Amino acid sequence: MAQIRPAAAEDAWRIAEIYVTDYRLNFYPHFLNDAYYFDELNVRDSAAEFADAEALRQTFVYDDGVIKGFIRLDGALLDKLFVEPMFQSKGIGAKLLQFAVEHGADHLWALKYNKRGIAFYQRNGFALTGEEIIEDEWVPLVKMVLGR
Repeated sequence: MAQIRPAAAEDAWRIAEIYVTDYRLNFYPHFLNDAYYFDELNVRDSAAEFADAEALRQTFVYDDGVIKGFIRLDGALLDKLFVEPMFQSKGIGAKLLQFAVEHGADHLWALKYNKRGIAFYQRNGFALTGEEIIEDEWVPLVKMVLGR
């Protein structure tokens, strides 16, 4: 039976696999930055970051025998929501998002170019605010809030 549960240290590698795979598939085509996406961004280093005790306290996984997605919350900020690409469009992201909202998440930052992701959040009650920032000097993000 599927459940959303707190992440554990032994989940870090799987979470990192999902994270790196999604980043490469969804974001690399917009930035074409080989050095970042195929050197700096890797499963080993990401797993170490996800295994950090503070990161684990904020991370929840969708687990039905296989971890298929995860979220990270930072207070009211939905910091991350990723679903393994082969399991996308099966309702997992919506369940993770609902869980996040039930646990106080009311805003997020989405990649400006991620039209599919923005549409997903809009279908699930989030709206663009018009606020934009640049993260890491080259990543344009747009703010979305719940119930606007």
